[in-house]
Amino acid sequence: MSLLAEIPFGTVAGLGVFAIVIVAIVKGARVVPQKNAYVVERLGKYSRTLDAGFHILTPFIENITAKHSLKEQVLDVPSQMCITRDNIAIEIDGVLFLQVLDPMKATYGVTNYFAAATQLAQTTLRSEIGKMDLDRTFEERDSINANIVDALDKATEPWGLKIMRYEISNINPPQSVKDALEKQMRAERERRAQVAMSEGDRESRINVAEGQKQEVIKQSEALKQKQINEAEGKAREIELIATATAEGLRKIAESIKAEGGRDAVNLRIAEQYVNEFGKLAQKTNTMIIPSNMADVGGMVAALGQVLDRSRSPVSSATDITPAPPPLHSRH
Repeated sequence: MSLLAEIPFGTVAGLGVFAIVIVAIVKGARVVPQKNAYVVERLGKYSRTLDAGFHILTPFIENITAKHSLKEQVLDVPSQMCITRDNIAIEIDGVLFLQVLDPMKATYGVTNYFAAATQLAQTTLRSEIGKMDLDRTFEERDSINANIVDALDKATEPWGLKIMRYEISNINPPQSVKDALEKQMRAERERRAQVAMSEGDRESRINVAEGQKQEVIKQSEALKQKQINEAEGKAREIELIATATAEGLRKIAESIKAEGGRDAVNLRIAEQYVNEFGKLAQKTNTMIIPSNMADVGGMVAALGQVLDRSRSPVSSATDITPAPPPLHSRH
């Protein structure tokens, strides 16, 4: 007591004021982290929203009522039973993504926007599932998600929220429905396998028929080309034979015109005449021979006259062809 009595009253009062200022500064100083917002009330009424940074509040008059994260937040929507249009009960759960755009509305627009958004997502999901059959719930997830986001975005606008997206996590139908779906999928797979096999068999038959068609075409073309080649070969052969024959006849004619050629021809004719009648006598017992068979020289002379007339450029109109010798049948 003696020590306090010795301190002047002004000093004590100054220390008290200083302590009060320090406490007020400590109590009123606030640092708001990045991507956060604080809602400030003054005497129980909304005053302002504090963004990221350092702020000083009026002690005992202003206070922070709510703190909000401005980041995109994820809410796990619990699974629930939904009834489809064809009266099938299925269990569905999902994930909701939202973001606070207006901290003041998020504070005063709804008591708990997390719970409110979750409940709203569940009711909207039940409404959307009730509009479609079971098969469509598996096929139209994107459509369901888009409809839920659109409905939630309109409903949560007064709360200062922005629904970014909604995703269905799982769809669990009853076991009986799973068994029926499994049978349906098995039947569909078997049908597709049969269709694939029939398509493969059809393609195989088409390919075989096409191959046979091409083979027939190729064979006909080959036969055609073969016939063309044979015809050309025969024509060439005939042409060469004719040329050779003509050349041979020309040379024979030249030889006959040469000195001694007529005698050689007469001798050759006589030899062939005798040889042919000899062969004829060997092959059959009955033959027809000229009456003057022994007169070979006369026959050769007659043939020589024929050769002479054939060499003349123009035969005389008065030439009389000698009558052939009378024939006698000899056994």
